[in-house]
Amino acid sequence: MKEPKGVGRMWNLYKMGGFTPAIASMLGSQNAQQMAFIRSVNREQRKQSILNTPLRELEVVIFDLETTGFYPSNGDEIISFGAVVMRGVEIYEQESFYSLVNPRRRIPRSIVELTGISNEMVQDAPDLMQVLHDFMEFIGKRLLIAHASGHDKQFLNAALWRTSKINLNHRVLDTMLVAKWLDPRRASYALDDLLEEAGIPITERHHALQDSIMTAQLWQHYLRRILERNITTLGDLYAYLSKH
Repeated sequence: MKEPKGVGRMWNLYKMGGFTPAIASMLGSQNAQQMAFIRSVNREQRKQSILNTPLRELEVVIFDLETTGFYPSNGDEIISFGAVVMRGVEIYEQESFYSLVNPRRRIPRSIVELTGISNEMVQDAPDLMQVLHDFMEFIGKRLLIAHASGHDKQFLNAALWRTSKINLNHRVLDTMLVAKWLDPRRASYALDDLLEEAGIPITERHHALQDSIMTAQLWQHYLRRILERNITTLGDLYAYLSKH
């Protein structure tokens, strides 16, 4: 019997072993292993609850993405990942993650000017699957924190779905939401304005790692204020945030 090709082969594999083995077979060995790892990290995250963890002991990863635009559904792509680890109020800059990504498309001039990432810089960068694998390995089971996280979450979810057919299971805490709760009458919740108000030096903006470090310093500032209110666990914090 002739070997089915293309969609026909995919359908046969699906019937025999499910969608994941079908995708894995079409991807090849290395990508299949990376996809399996990404799925396993995501699956393990779903099993644990961190809501009772004291905030003073909570390990988190503050992250940021730079992208070619605003809409992954219209073909925009991630061009860099940045992240840094915190435990309680301590920032561990030595435990950081940064990588460019080859987006397999041209970076618009406006994004090159904004981020400093040129088409030449990404042409030899690893592909999305590799960087996503390394990023998921770096974050493990830890809580994620980002500023104005909607943008980062939609790109991360799009990347996870395209490479591994999963959605992100990690909780993502948004420092903008925390700022709106702590300072409800501010005129602006843009990162630059919040950093300036908190007395945090603004270094290299729109660089994924530097933005992550500055956001970590902002979370550090807010966490101290939160602890002063005798809010001791992540569950307590979510309860307060849900009321505002």
